Amino acid sequence: MCVHTGYYSIVQCPDRAILILQLRSCLAIGGVNVTEALSVIRRGVHVLVATPGRLMDMLNKKMVKLDVCRYLCIDEADRMVDMGFEEDIRNIFSYFKAQRQTLLFSATMPKKIQNFARSALVKPITINVGRAGAASMNVTQEVEYVKPEARVVYILECLKKTPPPVLIFAEKKQDVDAIQEYLLLKGVQAVATHGGKDQEERSRAVEDFRSGNKDVMVATDVASKGLDFNQIQHVINFDMPDDIENYVHRIGRTGRSKNRGVATTFVSKANDESVLLDLKHLLIEAKQKVPPFLAALSSEAEQYLQLGDDKGCSYCGGLGHRITNCPRLEAVQNKQASNIGRKDYLANTAADY
Repeated sequence: MCVHTGYYSIVQCPDRAILILQLRSCLAIGGVNVTEALSVIRRGVHVLVATPGRLMDMLNKKMVKLDVCRYLCIDEADRMVDMGFEEDIRNIFSYFKAQRQTLLFSATMPKKIQNFARSALVKPITINVGRAGAASMNVTQEVEYVKPEARVVYILECLKKTPPPVLIFAEKKQDVDAIQEYLLLKGVQAVATHGGKDQEERSRAVEDFRSGNKDVMVATDVASKGLDFNQIQHVINFDMPDDIENYVHRIGRTGRSKNRGVATTFVSKANDESVLLDLKHLLIEAKQKVPPFLAALSSEAEQYLQLGDDKGCSYCGGLGHRITNCPRLEAVQNKQASNIGRKDYLANTAADY
């Protein structure tokens, strides 16, 4: 790259926790003073690695330009669209002056990502490695029924399954802090990261875990997005995510590069039955043991799960329901309905969605 003409390639990732590349690269992320990135750019770089929000800010302020950029990589596209970056990404497209090659990577391929890919890419070549949204066959999935009040104590028992490093996911920040505090009291070397901690605290926790100084990391999904650790032995889901797509992302942190891994997930009566049905069919697809309480779950819709060439839901990719019973689609429709007037809402029919 020449400082006066712009970049030849850009790699976009959904969050700030990204490894610095070995090439001469510039890391442009939120939470860090932009002058650091600008000083690197002025010395010349091969690649700009950025979050969409920071890149849009730099483009709007004319700090960078994409006049000669020919290569755009959109990593974890499903994550970025879920986080609300779709509009930013489309705006970034408009700053390219010449023909470009675009690569889009996504671990899951629900309907909304397919639609985004069709509109973002020109005559793309599609490469599928297994079914999009399927769980890795290298991960042994263990689903356990645990009462909510017993989960924190039961984590100690689960830690005996494998040696470290172990990654624990929890939905709520207060649960992350409570788990870390309990583990520290029991002599377990644990760190925690979530959106309530500042960037310095989060970076220190990540480095301690990555270097092996700490055996366990407890994290929320938001704080863990974009993180990549080698040789994770065990992923523990303190709570089952609200959608199966997020579950697949979580357990995908282990069992990488032909290594084996274990994923333990706590479920209870508090979980939505639709996501438990998705989990049941995901376990069946991956040839995993289905616990009796999941095997006993059934719905009237199950007989329609494999109509035609589709499996499960064509909107979110869940295997335990069809699009007509999709909780995620229903949530989107409810949100859309709340943003329009009652008259307009009544004028819409199911065919409009």
